[in-house]
Amino acid sequence: MEKKNINGYTLIELGFRPDKWFQEAINHINENGLSDEEMMIYLEQFKSDPIIELHEKAVDFAINIKGENELEESNVASVVKTMNEVMKTPTVIDGAIMPDACPSGAVGTIPVGGVVVTENAIHPGMHSADICCSLMLSDYGKVDPKLILDAAHEATHFGPGGRSRDDQYRFPKELLIAFEENAFLNQKFMIADARKHLGTQGDGNHFLFVGTSKNTGNTVVVTHHGSRAPGAKLFKSGMKVAEKFRRKLSPKTLKQNAWIPFETNEGQEYWKALQIIREWTKQNHTCIHDDIADKLSIDVKDRFWNEHNFVFKEDDKFYHAKGATPLHKSFMPEDSDLRLIPLNMAEPILVVKGTKSDTNLGFAPHGAGRNLSRSQHRKNKGDKTIAEIFAEETKGLDVRFYSNEVDITELPSAYKDAKTVRKQMNEFGLGEIVDEILPFGSIMAGDWQKNAPWKRKK
Repeated sequence: MEKKNINGYTLIELGFRPDKWFQEAINHINENGLSDEEMMIYLEQFKSDPIIELHEKAVDFAINIKGENELEESNVASVVKTMNEVMKTPTVIDGAIMPDACPSGAVGTIPVGGVVVTENAIHPGMHSADICCSLMLSDYGKVDPKLILDAAHEATHFGPGGRSRDDQYRFPKELLIAFEENAFLNQKFMIADARKHLGTQGDGNHFLFVGTSKNTGNTVVVTHHGSRAPGAKLFKSGMKVAEKFRRKLSPKTLKQNAWIPFETNEGQEYWKALQIIREWTKQNHTCIHDDIADKLSIDVKDRFWNEHNFVFKEDDKFYHAKGATPLHKSFMPEDSDLRLIPLNMAEPILVVKGTKSDTNLGFAPHGAGRNLSRSQHRKNKGDKTIAEIFAEETKGLDVRFYSNEVDITELPSAYKDAKTVRKQMNEFGLGEIVDEILPFGSIMAGDWQKNAPWKRKK
């Protein structure tokens, strides 16, 4: 009997999806002259899980925001539109949007101020590249705020890149071991970045805020930043792994919503990597706060922190918070029950606590959010000089830009109205305000690209 050869079309007709193993299998079957029965037994090892389809309709989600003018209504409509597409992702079972919500990418991308709950799945795109973007507060007691701000200016580091070798903070041994033992974090370049970026705050909306507690009158520092290069590179690796699973499990799922199944080896390692990056980020804050105290030879009276770009686990459910503050105690069991919500540099930072409900899912907003893009905000301010805008919006405050170049897209008018956010927090049950940190001054990166070396004329 004439020997029958198979090809890729044969495998596709048998229900297999084209994959890297095709050529190996075809060669094996043809070279060994396998019968139809023997071929099917051999191909058993390559059977893949059935395709997981999108939800036919978006899973319902809580809307803890409303537009109070035409601009805000337009923003809410955009947020709801993108969230509706996110909620069609197969793993999704619940969700919510907060009063500071605004779009953060193409339609179908989780918005800032979005919470998405999934079953047994971690979605890197839903915590974003700035993993564990977070806030930490340290209370220094009755100390002159200007002394604290001056010391903070020496202690912190804004802008791109990391610290020079002579200016680096000590990298804790236990963190180094954790990096070395994790499959996602054990590359030399990752550990090198973790060393030099420790004690840095980056750019954008990250800040160091000095103020006084309304309750006690004590001077406090609040820092806002994420996990810098280590977190960004973990995100990139996570998205690559998630994309491999998406192509096999659910090709109709949008790429930005790809997931890593938690029960897989990759899922277990990625979850551990997230916890290690969380500890690194907490240490990043701590280095700066402790250095301020050391420079002035004072003690820290109290300290607490919380993240808002992270994934929280409860049984087999994963709560992906993109710019949403975790209120629920189970999300941060080892920490204080106090949380921090900044609004803008001229407004108090809110200290809140709260409980979980069916509509807030255990979260609060992470700030004021934006109704306009940075570029549109600049256009709207085009009739005034940068100096005029800065003087108007920072009157009575000691506001500094690390690059010595004012970034008007980080001034108060660039953000949503603080009163509106506070009102909607109360209306939708998104945390109880228990203290306010009244502003004295702040430091931000500023427009560091304006005079960057590569932009200067020779």
